[in-house]
Amino acid sequence: MKIEKISTKNAIFQKLEALKINRNKRHKYNEFFVEGVRNVNEAIKNNWDIVSFIYSYEKPLSNWAKDVIKNIKTKINYELTNNLMIDISDKGNTSELIAIISINHNDINNISLSSNPIIVLFDRPSKKANLGTIIRSCDALGVELLIITGHSVDTYDPDVISSSMGSLFKVPFIKLNENNEIDNFLSNLKKKYPSLKIIGTTSHNERNIYEIDMRGPILFLIGNETDGLNNHLVESNNILATIPMAKDSSTSSFNVSCAASIMFYEASRQRNLNKVIK
Repeated sequence: MKIEKISTKNAIFQKLEALKINRNKRHKYNEFFVEGVRNVNEAIKNNWDIVSFIYSYEKPLSNWAKDVIKNIKTKINYELTNNLMIDISDKGNTSELIAIISINHNDINNISLSSNPIIVLFDRPSKKANLGTIIRSCDALGVELLIITGHSVDTYDPDVISSSMGSLFKVPFIKLNENNEIDNFLSNLKKKYPSLKIIGTTSHNERNIYEIDMRGPILFLIGNETDGLNNHLVESNNILATIPMAKDSSTSSFNVSCAASIMFYEASRQRNLNKVIK
């Protein structure tokens, strides 16, 4: 394993920093920036390709960090001064170990789904925290695949990763940019699962979520935070569901990540209880 010591903000440091702040650089180099013990542990646990570790050569490492560096094979590790670690870390308490990880290009044709999956399509997410939270809810509530469509925030942005609390490394996700890609995906999904229900959400009075039988294969459609689902996807809905509010509530809808989590929970609840839906 090669080790590179860095004591100034040289070209290597600037590249590492760019992986944290620059979407285009991440995808150019096919690598992204990860910090936080839980995130690093989940990346390792789920067999993501760790390219490098970054840590200080001026400060003793914990036993956890020493074990990770010793046991995980990388191409090259970077040893920085304490001041450079402070500069590159996003944490209030500077991370002792940062990982550079290869971007995972999932192929839709190679994703293995069960005979009765919960699948989620999130249309053009524009807020990092919402995307990260939805990824976390997917992990918690048994969603097998997340589809992200159109122009959206970068899944590999540090804020998305942080909001996912490590779940980004567990939940398979696919990016589909064009309508024809989405159409092909939906067509193949319907062929594989003839009883598939495609469920969108609305704040208007439609069927309450607990009135819908969610025990079979499901595709949830989640709209953009501001604009909702694009018109192309609206036509794909075969069920519109409403999350009922208290009668005296002053709000008409939930934040998109809250609404999505409630929908996933209802599907999980029905399956776990095997409840008979009228």
